[in-house]
Amino acid sequence: MFSSFMTNAWIVATIVAPVAGVVGFFVVLRGAAFPAHAIPNSAFAGAAAANVFGFSALLGLGAFAAAAAFGIATLGRRGRNDAVTALILVLGLAIGAVFLSSSSEYEPQLYSLLFGEVLGVSTTELWPVAGLALGCIVATLFLYRPLLLASTVPDVAEARGVSRYGMELAFLLVLAAATAMTVPVVGALLIFSLMIGPPAAARALTDRPPLAIVLSVCIALVTVWVAIASSYQTNWPIGFFVGAFGAFDYGVGRVWAAGRRSRTVRKRGREGDAPIDPSMVMA
Repeated sequence: MFSSFMTNAWIVATIVAPVAGVVGFFVVLRGAAFPAHAIPNSAFAGAAAANVFGFSALLGLGAFAAAAAFGIATLGRRGRNDAVTALILVLGLAIGAVFLSSSSEYEPQLYSLLFGEVLGVSTTELWPVAGLALGCIVATLFLYRPLLLASTVPDVAEARGVSRYGMELAFLLVLAAATAMTVPVVGALLIFSLMIGPPAAARALTDRPPLAIVLSVCIALVTVWVAIASSYQTNWPIGFFVGAFGAFDYGVGRVWAAGRRSRTVRKRGREGDAPIDPSMVMA
């Protein structure tokens, strides 16, 4: 499990997980799960194009992911955001299918791009991945205050001069960069599980954003580490374990949140110092 050929797998997973935890916190906070699904699939088309034309897969991933982010943010201003996102998702898959059908390595490339190939990450790919990861985290920290305000109270954010469109575009571009970095590791179809399961669990555990982000990163790290170990032991796809453990993380978080609400209701009922809010008893 810790032999030399596994070294890159552990390194790249340790790079990917913190980015998924940080960016994923805002994906969950903003209710942007659908774009987080659509952008990786558009990035998948870029990697397929890179395979056909012989340029860097990371470049193709980044270009198509950025184009999808720009399309969702711009076209969504004047139309239904969910409809625009769905159309970009379908378009990305269609373009990817065309490029893959033109390749002699159709089946292995399809499997790798959709479900990830963490054991296939080469040493030369580590530095670009690390650079993108650092850029994503720095950009998120730079945007933290206005992005948090725009995500929680958008009307107040606009009153304070924070552009809703500008913040949406900036966040989606950060998401696109994170996608370009993570698709080769866990795949286009399952990256959003790593960006949603651990952050959603963290949000259920605490209401404080800084602590939730730290917990999100920690949960994402444990999830991807356990997924690698499980994949190594069973020879099953790592994407399966990322998805399954991501769902498990969310389930544990929801159970914890329900127990916390129940304890709060009982405590208030015993003390009798405040009326019980009916919403507190809802799961």
